[in-house]
Amino acid sequence: MKAGYAYEELSEVSPDHGYLAYTMYDKDNDYFKLSVRDLNFGSLCSKPQADRVSNIAWAKDGQALLYVVTDNKKRPFRIYCSMIGSNDEDVLILEEPQENVHLSVRHTKDFQYLTVNIFSTQSSKVYLINAADPLSGLTLVWQCEPNAHCIVEHHQGYLYLFTDAAMQGQPIDHHYLLRSPVTSSCIPRNWENVFANDQLLTIEDVDFCHSHLLLIVKDRRKYGLYSVSLPLSNDKVGAHLKDFNLQKLPLPDHVSQIFPGPNYDFNSSTMRFTITSPVMPDAVVDYDLLSGQWTIVQQQNLLYERTRVLYGSASSTSNSRIPNNLSENSAADESTWNDLSEYYACEEYEVPSYDGALIPLTILYSRHRKTNGENPGLLHGHGAYGEVLDKRWRNEMKSLLDRGWVIAYADVRGGGGGGRKWHHDGRRTKKLNSVKDYISCAKFLIEREVVQETKLAGCGYSAGGFLVASAINYCPDLFRAAVLKVPFLDPTHTWH
Repeated sequence: MKAGYAYEELSEVSPDHGYLAYTMYDKDNDYFKLSVRDLNFGSLCSKPQADRVSNIAWAKDGQALLYVVTDNKKRPFRIYCSMIGSNDEDVLILEEPQENVHLSVRHTKDFQYLTVNIFSTQSSKVYLINAADPLSGLTLVWQCEPNAHCIVEHHQGYLYLFTDAAMQGQPIDHHYLLRSPVTSSCIPRNWENVFANDQLLTIEDVDFCHSHLLLIVKDRRKYGLYSVSLPLSNDKVGAHLKDFNLQKLPLPDHVSQIFPGPNYDFNSSTMRFTITSPVMPDAVVDYDLLSGQWTIVQQQNLLYERTRVLYGSASSTSNSRIPNNLSENSAADESTWNDLSEYYACEEYEVPSYDGALIPLTILYSRHRKTNGENPGLLHGHGAYGEVLDKRWRNEMKSLLDRGWVIAYADVRGGGGGGRKWHHDGRRTKKLNSVKDYISCAKFLIEREVVQETKLAGCGYSAGGFLVASAINYCPDLFRAAVLKVPFLDPTHTWH
């Protein structure tokens, strides 16, 4: 056995839990190699064994494995199907010779179907494969403009499509959910909106289990987590989200992001999410959608300087019941969440930029160390790739806060959280919007005496380093220091 470590990229357990498919990095050849291990005996299967594998998905209840192979330029261009335990050669299902076309494959959560996504500079397409017969061919179920996000799921005879593709030829600023019967024979396939379009209440992400549809939504800038019982009533489909019988799942105050957990077990009514907040350590939470109980599975408790791991403990107290409707208060007691709001304040503002756009600004400070116009401040920014600025609690911030520092986060244009237009308004020829948004937030901190004029520092990582450095060049007297982490500072001479 060689010394050192091995790097695993992909791993998927078969639906019958009999096999593990995984890829390991081959550093000598700079690609990932596919192997399958028999979990009953611990031995490696003789096949499939393939090089340059970028994607895997199980079919036929674990009797078949589909995998995607890349070319020498690392472009995913071929999909093979391997029958486990068979001596037959792996079957080539699809090959795309054009250099601008990329392939990926995944299984639906109930393992009934496989979806093949084909992305190119001309279009985005989704094909469907019957998982019970993976060699039966591909059926086109969706086609739209390039660079659209398209995820297809299946539930009790309906395909559900979560996408941000244009609607009736018109670009749209957010994601939406469609559905269509699997048995539909229309060409092109007819899709219907599950929820009516709502500009103020937008769907950020979805997840499925056998009994419920889970929705991560934003009401303006405020996050919410809801569940809807499945199957959906046909007379409800197409109505506004608020007209459905929604369960509003408990969340703490000042949620900055919600991340779905693995949630591999489609037949389980317990769904896991990670909740982040500027004033609370990350909480991994299990929501039982049938019993109405919720449990904090893991969260660091800074008040007691220990990590609380609550598997199997009686953590679902009397206030830990899922409310029945939107009218009930969904916030639990702060002590339940290990919320630090008793010690640190979190305030949210909308700061006018130079052109009137309102820029979300989050300000964090110690309740016992705040003095108007005297505190030093650190302003974080990123504003790139459509990514939401990471505002989660970090333990290293505690030392700064306890010494009187104000920590602020500017969600400038170019980043995420405000839809596609928000992203596009801060990139390429409009990148200066990001810089001026950041400067407006910095001036807000000083003019409102949140931070002392001579004690403001900027902070950015990667593309955020470009943002902060540009702001300093634009207004050199505004900042006294900058923390630039792996900054991207020379776009003129960098190929992208």
